[in-house]
Amino acid sequence: MNPRPAVAHGKPSIAGLIEADRNAGTRTRDRLLWAAALAPIPLIGFIYFDSLAYMVHIWVTDENYGHGFFVPLISLYFVWERRHAIRTPGLQGSWWGPALLAAGLGLYVVGELATLYVLLHLSFWMVVVAFTVGAVGVRGAKEMAFPLAYLLTMIPLPDFLYQALSGRLQLLSSALGVGCLQVVGVTAFREGNVIDLGPIQLQVVEACSGLRYLFPLVSLALLCAYLFRDRMWKRITLLASSIPISILLNGFRIGVIGVLVDLYGPGAAEGFLHLFEGWVFFMASLLALLGEMRLLSRIHPAGATAPARHESPARPDLSNRIPSRSAWPRAYAVCLALLALVAVGAPRLVSREEATPPRQSFLEFPLRVGDWAGLSYPLERQYVDVLRFDDYILADYAAPDRGSVNFYVAYYRSQRKGQSAHSPKTCIPGGGWEISSFRDVEVIPPSAAEPGLTVNRALIQKGDDKQLVLYWFKQRNRVLTNEYAVKAYLLWDALTQRRTDGALVRLSAPVRAGENEAGVESRLAAFAALVHPLLKTYVPD
Repeated sequence: MNPRPAVAHGKPSIAGLIEADRNAGTRTRDRLLWAAALAPIPLIGFIYFDSLAYMVHIWVTDENYGHGFFVPLISLYFVWERRHAIRTPGLQGSWWGPALLAAGLGLYVVGELATLYVLLHLSFWMVVVAFTVGAVGVRGAKEMAFPLAYLLTMIPLPDFLYQALSGRLQLLSSALGVGCLQVVGVTAFREGNVIDLGPIQLQVVEACSGLRYLFPLVSLALLCAYLFRDRMWKRITLLASSIPISILLNGFRIGVIGVLVDLYGPGAAEGFLHLFEGWVFFMASLLALLGEMRLLSRIHPAGATAPARHESPARPDLSNRIPSRSAWPRAYAVCLALLALVAVGAPRLVSREEATPPRQSFLEFPLRVGDWAGLSYPLERQYVDVLRFDDYILADYAAPDRGSVNFYVAYYRSQRKGQSAHSPKTCIPGGGWEISSFRDVEVIPPSAAEPGLTVNRALIQKGDDKQLVLYWFKQRNRVLTNEYAVKAYLLWDALTQRRTDGALVRLSAPVRAGENEAGVESRLAAFAALVHPLLKTYVPD
């Protein structure tokens, strides 16, 4: 049957006029929808400018997160791919959108008050999801579930989680590298993150922890799993396998570098060659992932009729849509209004100044404490750059007939937005030491008027050398031993006191031949009891 012509005998027909009116209405509605979709972008950019700029800065400066630039583009591509499903008639905005937006904006307020970037980044993501739900409802948001969830892979880890993960991976990569070297007959020993090749020692630094493989490979594996047209268990296997693949290949890379250094000298682990080796092994990890996909596809393949979730559905017939007031979801309008309200108050929230109480510099810290005499010395520049503290003291104290104690305090004026004390529990293994035992101990003050002190006690060992370490975190008026408690109180004190200052205090002493651990612990505890009351002047309560 031939369609009826819109124009007959030089005059427009009634059907043609109705069709033209319907098309004009459709175009008007599409313009309104596009305007509505773009409306929150300036407001979101205004509210989250600081945190988004920080995230982009991390993508630029930290190679572990260099893949972050591609994540929004990939998500947008998949949203575009699903556009016909999203535009299916019947999809309406949901009131879950404003509810989710309120939660996201609440997280924004907490993140700004607590000065924690990770909360701000999660808040930004929740706001994006909230507007999606407010515009196309829960059903429409499900059509975009993958691109929305994929956005989470662009958010950098909070600093304390990153440090803990990096430290563990450094040790694991060092052990794997030494294992590879010994398999091919190269004599190599490991002390923490130091690989001893005899005349040459290789330091497996934080940049070689394997996170530069892990983060982008997990992101790519997530993408591959989504595109993999097969059973769900195979997709999960593919995603989960990206973690051991990246760790094993990084360990193998360190082993190969060790072999090259053994053959051609230290130059093989430096400059362009070192960078090139990294890229070669990353491509190898990607090929391993693709090879695994091919292998999995041959195991009980899904039926040819099984639908692939990522395929775009057939384009719906939108020709009969009638523009109506429902084209502008009221839930979406409420989301816009809520966002506008927060945008009005955001400048006051961002400009909220942090309270930093007056204090004395550690340059004035006494080098005589009781009968202990001290000698301070500077920390190497490379450690200062990594630790990013505002003030510190590093000194050796000794008392007659009592041995010596190494005293280190790192003070942070502000632990806001990505800056925080590095836990010895993470850093000690990086120096080649292994923690043999770890527990809390009580430090008895010399005066009954002084409160007791609970601190961490770690016995560390490198070869035949042993050291005992006592450390704690002095955070405002609290002495804490748990790293996660430090973060929790940081959030609370930022909200209630506008303060995030604090310090790490560490005492250490060697356990020499003829000494027992109890004697060294007693020496450290005695010095801790003496210096703790003095710290209030340099790390205010």
